[in-house]
Amino acid sequence: MKVIFLFIFILVVSTSPSYGEVYKWVDEKGTVHFADDLSNIPENYRTDVETLKTPKELPSEGIREKSTSPSSPKPSRADRAEGIEVNLLRRHELLLVDVILNGKVPRQFIVDSGASFTLISRQTARELGLIIDDNTPIIPVSTVNDVILTPLVTLRSLRVGNAEVENVEALVYTMSSDKEGLLGNSFLNKFKVVLDSINGKMTLYPLQGEPSPDRPGGYSRDYWVGQFRFYNRNLMELKKLKANYESRGARSELNRVNNAIRYFENQLDELDRKASLVGVPRNWRE
Repeated sequence: MKVIFLFIFILVVSTSPSYGEVYKWVDEKGTVHFADDLSNIPENYRTDVETLKTPKELPSEGIREKSTSPSSPKPSRADRAEGIEVNLLRRHELLLVDVILNGKVPRQFIVDSGASFTLISRQTARELGLIIDDNTPIIPVSTVNDVILTPLVTLRSLRVGNAEVENVEALVYTMSSDKEGLLGNSFLNKFKVVLDSINGKMTLYPLQGEPSPDRPGGYSRDYWVGQFRFYNRNLMELKKLKANYESRGARSELNRVNNAIRYFENQLDELDRKASLVGVPRNWRE
């Protein structure tokens, strides 16, 4: 039976001329590489590259808004006044931002609103004192030749400028030597993100507002639906992988997958508890 593996990157494909292309590929050791020219990628990997869409410099309308929650409502004037502006650094077609992990470790991350998770390197995990063992939850990541059971950790905090989010999930992944990490939706989905590629700015507008009957806990329907779908999707893919390992008798891998299933079930239960406390309708939790 063919198993559909979960990818850590959900890429947003756009035909708009306001986007440039960056190619991501993974070598036989599972190391992630980025290139802005297809000819720089070894020929045997070119059929498996992923194309990242990043903003090119535009004329006068060089500001692009990106909401990490589909169809999220346009922020009010008060919400816009509270936007948090941070500086970006362009490296070829990539946009990078300075981050602080757990209040003490500075890094420079690639901004990718199409990635489900934030990524950190193993060196960063060691500096943060994170323990990674057989009990650490995992996410299966498909590479060119195999599936890697990638550790999933929780950062106590992640700060970008004056925007800080606690308990941010991050994958510990082997990246190429000049890449320190990637800022994905486990952080960005708490904000409406506006990228100004011309002036090298990113503005973050918190999605949480004043609680109301149509915004329980201060969040819209799209936010709650997205959160529940995220955990349910991960559980579905992990259970498919579990069935595959059971059929192969892969006991070590099966143990790690079972730990990951328990982790996501607990996370989903906690999300459901919070949703009940603030009055999220049941049909938003499917």
